Amino acid sequence: MAISAAQVKELRERTGAGMMECKKALVDTDGDMEGAIEHLRRTGLAKADKKAGRTAAEGRIALATSGEGSGVLVEVNCETDFVAKDENFVKFADAVAALALAEQPADAEALNALKMEDDATVVDAVKALVAKLGENIQVRRLERLEAGDGVLGSYLHGARIGTMVAVQGGDADLARDLAMHVAASKPAYVSADDVPAGVMDKEREILVAQAQDSGKPREIIEKMVEGRLRKHLAEITLLGQPFVKDPDITVEKLLEGKGATVTGLRRLEVGEGVEKKEESFADEVRAQVHGSA
Repeated sequence: MAISAAQVKELRERTGAGMMECKKALVDTDGDMEGAIEHLRRTGLAKADKKAGRTAAEGRIALATSGEGSGVLVEVNCETDFVAKDENFVKFADAVAALALAEQPADAEALNALKMEDDATVVDAVKALVAKLGENIQVRRLERLEAGDGVLGSYLHGARIGTMVAVQGGDADLARDLAMHVAASKPAYVSADDVPAGVMDKEREILVAQAQDSGKPREIIEKMVEGRLRKHLAEITLLGQPFVKDPDITVEKLLEGKGATVTGLRRLEVGEGVEKKEESFADEVRAQVHGSA
């Protein structure tokens, strides 16, 4: 059966699949448009399952906030920076963030199970996007922050780093500045009180082992370790860090001067914790040649 260009065009518009895939689907279904759509859906899901094991360490952080001081950050991963900039990928990431803000799922697993506007789950939408863009795609992490009756500051650095900071007693400008600071300085905790004892105990063990190699007396080693612990504590806490816009003062001093406090912070960076597979250039080319199916 002859397949017209108009049929191929209509199928492409309805599914977003490639021209050759659309033509093949129409040929395989004897020109049945609805049958071709179902055929593409089935083959797309199969391709998505095949690609699910591939490393996805690129992507983008999507941010959604409300006027009531609520915000979410969602990390959506793919395999290449090229796909991370694709308009379909960007639109999907933003839609997932909006869904997370509206439905308040507990974590990324719960978010993936939610239904989107077309009544498909996020997981189903991911598989359809994999079929369209040809890469492994994952909705990997979700962070939520509530400012209560305070102010929520948020910041996106490009699409690779997203932050949120909840501030009591401050204004929108201060909250925004602090969100930018968190993006740049990467504090893990707000204050020393938030640092788990186990974190400092492990750091102490490392510092003691390092100091013992110096051959110095025990009392000197203890002083060295305590000094380095204080320095480490300042580095990993927001309040202890020098403020990026005025390094002569700490964030703690900045907040004291404003009569403000930080009640929470969140930070996501694309690809954190993802083990990237190292490949030679020849292996990369070979994968591209043989892995297009």
